[in-house]
Amino acid sequence: MLSRIYIKNFALIDALEVSLKNGLQVITGETGAGKSIILGALRLVLGERADIKSISKTEEKSIVETEFELNNQFKKFFIENDLDYEHQTIIRREILPSGKSRAFINDVPVTLDILKELTSQLIDIHSQFETSNLFTSEYQFKIIDGLSDNKNLIENYQQDFYEFQTLKTQLKKFQTQLSENTKESDYKQFLLSELEDMKMDDVNYPDLQNQLSMQENAGMISENLGQLLSRFHQEEIGILSFFNEAKSKLSKIAEVSTNFAELNERFETSFVEIKDILSELEDEADRIEINPETLAQLLEFNNKINTLFLKHNVSDIEDLKEIRDQLSGEQKGTTEIEAYIVQILENISKKERSLESLSQKLSKNRKKSIPIFIKKAEDLFKKLGLEKAKVDIEITDASEYNQFGKENIQLLFQANSGFPLKPIQTAISGGERSRVMLAVKKIIAESDELPTLILDEIDTGVSGKVAEEIGNLMREMSEDMQLIVISHLAQVAAKGNDNYKVVKHDINGKTQSTIIPLNDEEKLNEIAQLISGSKITEAALTQAKELIG
Repeated sequence: MLSRIYIKNFALIDALEVSLKNGLQVITGETGAGKSIILGALRLVLGERADIKSISKTEEKSIVETEFELNNQFKKFFIENDLDYEHQTIIRREILPSGKSRAFINDVPVTLDILKELTSQLIDIHSQFETSNLFTSEYQFKIIDGLSDNKNLIENYQQDFYEFQTLKTQLKKFQTQLSENTKESDYKQFLLSELEDMKMDDVNYPDLQNQLSMQENAGMISENLGQLLSRFHQEEIGILSFFNEAKSKLSKIAEVSTNFAELNERFETSFVEIKDILSELEDEADRIEINPETLAQLLEFNNKINTLFLKHNVSDIEDLKEIRDQLSGEQKGTTEIEAYIVQILENISKKERSLESLSQKLSKNRKKSIPIFIKKAEDLFKKLGLEKAKVDIEITDASEYNQFGKENIQLLFQANSGFPLKPIQTAISGGERSRVMLAVKKIIAESDELPTLILDEIDTGVSGKVAEEIGNLMREMSEDMQLIVISHLAQVAAKGNDNYKVVKHDINGKTQSTIIPLNDEEKLNEIAQLISGSKITEAALTQAKELIG
């Protein structure tokens, strides 16, 4: 329920605040007093586009604030959007002097999408010619499903339909991915095989380079080692013989002088190290083998490695291993994708069976409720001055599942007898729109919990008995909901649980609009004025009292 409206610095409104109650809330006022301005401000809370031209004092921001009494069914929305749930929830829209706008729910900034999602469940504003939603399949299904007691069925169906659509999206994604993978699969498999054939896990690249260098330079290494060892081992003039002689002489000197003891030890240590080096050099010389076949194999393997380096634009064996593992994973991924597709197809098949069952139940209930809708609607049409109007709902099979089942719906209408029923969007005239929509809203209100409904002068152009019936219908509707009506009809104003008047006056040379609640006497005078005009007569007062009852 909309319990409070506060508007500041918006068009002709300097500051306005009004508290509203449940039931039928009737707003009256002279043409141009500012009723449409209040509605325009409320539309900002519904997320409509903000216009900087609406700001009266351009140096200050414009504010539209509403307060709603919410029940616990809205808690889920607040949790999902990380908002603080309050039974008395405040929704605010601000237009800044710069032209930018901001939206808040309980003082938390929100996007317009979140604002719209919430307020669309709280307020339904219907003006005289706003009947386009009556032409939509969604609204027409809502009418018949309300009468069919399909609430739980349609919720279950739409949950399954959402999951069904999600599965189809996933299927398309994986099928596209599989197709792309398949196009490159042969080439990637070739690259993978090429890398796997190299058995790189067993390759020590630095060692490979060393072996290759050894084979390529084996002759030179062997020749130089031979010359080196020969110089050491030559008799009398060999380096080893010289070292033996030097060691013996230095040992004798150390025996007679301690000054040479440390040097003698160092020399002996170095001599031992040299003999070890010579021994290892001899072993290496014995192992050197000039083998053209081995050299050819090493060269071939090294060339393959270098070719792979160039092909994959890397310079390290580890990089090649990483590429190999990645390709291997992609090949395995293709197999996994194929498995996913099989599983998704199975799940889609299960969902289709569930959708088929639920859609048949929905359809059966809807077809049973069509005669009930026709009877209710045509009875209301007669009360509203459309005595000859006829209506029907046509349900046909659809080729695919949609949001409401596996069928299409068409609301048919004809205002005059002797003519065929046609789709309502082509058959309804401007003078019939509001009364037809009012009848439909009345039917929906009987079977579903509607948000606060604001009707803006939809009673224009009617009078007498029809006006009385419109007032009665509105009063009946307001027994189960909050109904806010902007009207010029005394018959409607008389039915209000609470009445308000929009007035316009000059303050310091500036025209301003505001809204005031009416007490019983003010309500009586306002209704009498609607009957007789600016001069209230005794007859008008008497008639007003009769209308109020």
